[in-house]
Amino acid sequence: MARIAAQLKDREESGTFAALLLETVKPQTAFEGTVVKGRIIGFTPDDVIIDVGLKSEGRVPMKEFGISAQKGTMNVGDIIEVFVERVEDRQGEAVLSREKAKREEAWSDLEKLHLKNERVNGVIFGKVKGGFTVDLNGAVAFLPGSQVDIRPVKDISPLFGTPQPFLILKMDHARGNIVVSRRAVLEESRAEARTDLMSQMEEGRVLQGVVKNITDYGAFIDLGGVDGLLHVTDISWKRVNHPSEVLQIGQSIEVMVIRYNKETGRVSLGLKQLEKDPWEGAEKRYQAGQRFTGRVSNITDYGAFVELEDGVEGLVHVSEMSWTKKNVHPGKIVATSQEVEVVVLDVDMEKRRISLGIKQCQPNPWKAFTDSKAVGDVIEGEVRNVTEFGVFVALDAEIDGMVHMSDISWEMVGEEAIKTIAKGSTVKAKILEMDPEKERVALGMKQLTEKPANAVETTRKSKASESTNAEPASAAGSTKKGDVVTCTVSAVEQDGVHVTLSDGTKGYIKRNDLSRERSEQRPDRFAVGEKVDAKILSVGKKGEVSLSIKAREIDEDKKAMAEYGSSDSGASLGDILGAALGREDAAEKPAAKKKAKKKDEE
Repeated sequence: MARIAAQLKDREESGTFAALLLETVKPQTAFEGTVVKGRIIGFTPDDVIIDVGLKSEGRVPMKEFGISAQKGTMNVGDIIEVFVERVEDRQGEAVLSREKAKREEAWSDLEKLHLKNERVNGVIFGKVKGGFTVDLNGAVAFLPGSQVDIRPVKDISPLFGTPQPFLILKMDHARGNIVVSRRAVLEESRAEARTDLMSQMEEGRVLQGVVKNITDYGAFIDLGGVDGLLHVTDISWKRVNHPSEVLQIGQSIEVMVIRYNKETGRVSLGLKQLEKDPWEGAEKRYQAGQRFTGRVSNITDYGAFVELEDGVEGLVHVSEMSWTKKNVHPGKIVATSQEVEVVVLDVDMEKRRISLGIKQCQPNPWKAFTDSKAVGDVIEGEVRNVTEFGVFVALDAEIDGMVHMSDISWEMVGEEAIKTIAKGSTVKAKILEMDPEKERVALGMKQLTEKPANAVETTRKSKASESTNAEPASAAGSTKKGDVVTCTVSAVEQDGVHVTLSDGTKGYIKRNDLSRERSEQRPDRFAVGEKVDAKILSVGKKGEVSLSIKAREIDEDKKAMAEYGSSDSGASLGDILGAALGREDAAEKPAAKKKAKKKDEE
C-alpha cells in the first residue's frame, strides 16, 4: 500500500510540473501566425525594431511601412500591429512583418471590393521593375506601368503621394499578391464623360482637348472620351504645310466643333475658327491696281503664292511673273520666303482668291518697243533662234520678233527659205505688225526688196482681216482654220500620219481623224507621197497645223444632206446620194437622145 501511495504522489508532482512547463511555453508558441501589438523601441537605416513581449525584439523592414516610413511619421514608443511569422530565427530574434499584418487586416475588405468590382483608394509610393508600388490602406499592391494611364506618361512623379482610386485586377491570397490598375478607372470615367459629351455635342461649341495623334492631313484631338479630327486646313488661316509645324502630341488646345454627324459620331474640329477671319474686309484693303510687298510662301508648277498678311495669300500665275521668261518654272524666277513686290490684278471674295502680278511692277518691254517704233520701220538684230516655221530676231536685250518662213524670201518658201538663215547671224527686217498685249511683233525680210515677177505667191493675212477662227499671226502662210487643203503624206506613224501642205507647212493627222469609219482609221492605209484632202482643225502658235480627213467627210455628208434631202424624212445617205445620181441621169438622158437624133439625121 505504501508503495502504491508513493507512486500516486510522484504522478501528482509530475503532472504539476508538466502543467507549469506548458504554461511557460504555450504563450510563445501561440504568437506564431497571429497579429499582435508591439512597441517601437528603435530604428536602423533599413529596419524598425519592435518589442512584442517575447524573449527578444523583432525587426521589420522599413519598406513594409510604405508611405508612413517616407513621411517620417513613426516615433519610438508608438504602438503598432505586426504579424509574427516565427518566435525566433537563427539570430534568436522574432521574425515580424508589418506588411502581413496590414494585409491580414485589409485583405478581407479588399476581397469584398474586388468581388463587387468596386474601386479602392490607394497611394503610389515606390517604383519597382515593370511598374510601381501602391499602398492600399496597409496592403501593398503592384501597379504595372501599362496600367498607370490611358496614354503613355513620361513623368509619373506628380502622381506620387496623391490618394487616388484604383481597380483591383488580381488577388492571390496564398502568395500575397495584389495587382491594381489606374487606367481602368480612367477608362470608366472616360466612358461616362463620353456619354455626357455626346449628349451635349453641337456645332459651334468650344471644347478643351489634347493632341492625340498627328498625320499628314491633320491631327486627332482627344476631347475626353471622344476623338475629333482637326484638318490641316482648319488649323490656321495661314498656310500650314504639315500639322507638326503648329501642334505637338500631348499638347492641350482649345478647339471649336465645326461639324458633327450624329449617325456616325464623327466630329470635325477647327482651331482657326477661334480667331478673327483675316479675309473680312479684304475687298477694301486689296483693290485692283494696288501695289504691295509680300513673302513667297509656296511655289508650284503653275505659279507662286505670296502672303500679303497673316492668313491672306494671293497667287501669281506663271504667266504674270515675267514679260520675257516664258515656259520657265516659277522656282527659277522667285524663291520661297523671298520678299517680292506685286500688283493686285483681281479679287474674288466668294472663292477667297486674289490674283497678283509681278511683271506689272516692271516696265513692259513690248509696250516700250511699240511706243518707240512704228509699222514699216526697219530693224537690225541677231537671229536668236531658227525653227521649222520661221526665225526669231532680237529686238532688244529682252524681246524677239518673228520672221515667218513665208516672209523670208520672194523666191523661196518653207524649209528652203529657212535654211538660208543661220542662228547668230545679223539680219535686217521690216516691222509688219505689233501687238503689245499679245506680246508679238511680226517682221518681214522679203519686204525690204521689190517683189520680182517670178515671186512665189505666199500671202499673209493682216491682223485687220483675221476672223475669230483665223490662224494666229505666227501661223503658216494663208492657211486658216476650217480650210480644206490638199497635202502630201510625208511620214506614217502608229498614231497618225505627218503631211506637208503646198506652202511647205508641216501638218499632222491623228489616227482617229483618218476616216469617218473606224475600220478605216489605219495609218498603214497611207503611203509616203500620197495626196490627201483634209480639213484644217487648228493652227498652233508655232505654226503647227492639225488636220482631219474625218471632219472633211462629215462636212461633205452634211452638205449633201442639206442639198438633196433631210434625214428627218427617214431617208438614208445612200438614198439621198442615189436620188442625186438619179437626177443627174435624168438630166443626161434628154441630151443623149437629142445627140443620137442629130447623128441619125446626118
